[in-house]
Amino acid sequence: MFAQFNTTVQGFKRAAMITTAALALVAAPAFADGHGNKKDIVDTAVGAGQFTTLVTAVTAAGLAETLKGKGPFTVFAPTDAAFAKVPKADLDALLADKEKLTAVLTYHVVPGKLMAADLAGKTSLKTVQGGELTLDTSNGVSVDGATVSTADIETSNGVIHAIDSVVMPK
Repeated sequence: MFAQFNTTVQGFKRAAMITTAALALVAAPAFADGHGNKKDIVDTAVGAGQFTTLVTAVTAAGLAETLKGKGPFTVFAPTDAAFAKVPKADLDALLADKEKLTAVLTYHVVPGKLMAADLAGKTSLKTVQGGELTLDTSNGVSVDGATVSTADIETSNGVIHAIDSVVMPK
């Protein structure tokens, strides 16, 4: 009887070790390089899978190297679903106009690393483009009316906050 009990305990221990290892893999940072190091803003956006259009636009504007740089930056990043709200003709025209595209993209970027908790009580943020994003933190976080759907995606050179709409400079 003790031998059977001991075998059962060993089985539970083995199962617990396998479960713990599996949980460690699942809980590992989703945006890390396999060594626990966070990726930069661009590589994190690529890895997230929901910012394909943004990454295409950043590359077309020649801003990828800047957003891979030292930073830190806070990026209010429109998801692919946010870009899908923009009429195709307007999006194609924007992607073809590098100057306008750069202005729109840099309007989504704020210097410094601002986590969601850092935004509480603020009403506006100065962008890299030079304009000001209107901020509302009364019920979650929104910038120029775009809702932050996922906050605090940490990167090696800043933070990404996913938003549900593309915001345009005034």
